[in-house]
Amino acid sequence: MDMDIVFATNNLHKLEEIGALLGERFRLIGLKELNINGDIPEDHLTLEENASQKAWYIYDLTGRDCFADDTGLEVDALKGAPGVYSARYSMIGHPTFPEMEPAEGNIRKLLFEMEGKNVRNARFRTVIALVLGGKEYQFEGVVDGRITEVPSGAKGFGYDPVFRPDGYEITFAEMDLALKNQISHRALAVAQLVQKLKGM
Repeated sequence: MDMDIVFATNNLHKLEEIGALLGERFRLIGLKELNINGDIPEDHLTLEENASQKAWYIYDLTGRDCFADDTGLEVDALKGAPGVYSARYSMIGHPTFPEMEPAEGNIRKLLFEMEGKNVRNARFRTVIALVLGGKEYQFEGVVDGRITEVPSGAKGFGYDPVFRPDGYEITFAEMDLALKNQISHRALAVAQLVQKLKGM
């Protein structure tokens, strides 16, 4: 039996990625389909808290089972930054590249901060909060890699053009979606989400 599940996002890239991972048994509903277009609050200091806040906000608003994710890029040389501020990194403090689209500005700021740094280890971390029948479950996916010196690739989104996962010679932005969905942080977290939903 197919199951409708709300994903608390308006990010079409995330909807495409996670929709492919969930498979045909689940019908993924984005916020636009529910005519929810305003900003969802995410004002905590950890990925876990933000994912939980977003999921409960939509659950309380709609009364429907839903899940939300929060993802951060954690760079060792920057003491874990941008972390929970990954989506708005270029706007933290004085806007560094205000004339650019947020994703491009974030990458430009990251590479600027990484200039001259030899240690380029980093990780992507995704936390998913699922609210199911009024109870919350959390799942985490982590993938380690390195920050490249220049962007490469036109696929993916966010920091994908400058993140090369361990064991690969290409960035996330150079990968086909099928390959990325086998190894990414989001894929690892969603796999746990799917196991939970299939076990219902």
